[in-house]
Amino acid sequence: MEYAIIAAGEGSRLAHEGVGLPKPLVKVHGEALIDRLIRIFMDNGASAIHVICNDLTTQVSEHLSILKSEGLNGRELPLDFTIKTTPSSMHSFYELSKHLGNGPFILTTVDTIFREEEFSDYVRTFQRSTADGYDGLMGVTDYIDDEKPLYVGTDAAMNITGFYDEPQGDNQNDGAKYISGGIYGLTHQSISTLNHCMAKGMSRMRNFQRSLVADNLRLRAWPFSKVLDIDHKTDIAKAEAFLGK
Repeated sequence: MEYAIIAAGEGSRLAHEGVGLPKPLVKVHGEALIDRLIRIFMDNGASAIHVICNDLTTQVSEHLSILKSEGLNGRELPLDFTIKTTPSSMHSFYELSKHLGNGPFILTTVDTIFREEEFSDYVRTFQRSTADGYDGLMGVTDYIDDEKPLYVGTDAAMNITGFYDEPQGDNQNDGAKYISGGIYGLTHQSISTLNHCMAKGMSRMRNFQRSLVADNLRLRAWPFSKVLDIDHKTDIAKAEAFLGK
């Protein structure tokens, strides 16, 4: 399984709130966010891990260089990374896509916090879903603590029917219950949609996801109990409390 991590954001809100480290190196339970994801991916059969970081600071790229040469906790890593500042997460994904093979892959942002055991279940379900002809399995959650959540519409079988900026109705199967967790399991067919989005001058991952639906790709939603993002200093304490339970 190939994995990819978007770690190219500036983390300006954290910096403004007094956090001195770049977001990928911020620690939760004593473990840098980027290290935590890499470790979890290795525990879930990573054949390759692709990372993009920005060129605004050398701290992250230097850390990744050490990981590539020395490994993580004595474990050799199938790691490669790209250093480039991009205008959006979708542009970062586009840069990462150049290094992906032709098989299925899982993409996340560097600050995505989830329970490890749930992620392992998600990976196994993704592998079964692609074998059944699905083009993607999107991690979703009904825990909403996001400034601008992307609502995910589903039918009774958890097939995705749409992505919305606002809730679309008043029951759990029409876009009111789930939001995107920023965890994307996709087949290589999704790269064609990504390339079309780039050619049209589109940006933002939510527009890419809407385009997947418009292109009639078969997508399912997989519910995590909770997914957190580290956008503010207070989110670090929230993440530690969540993972400590």
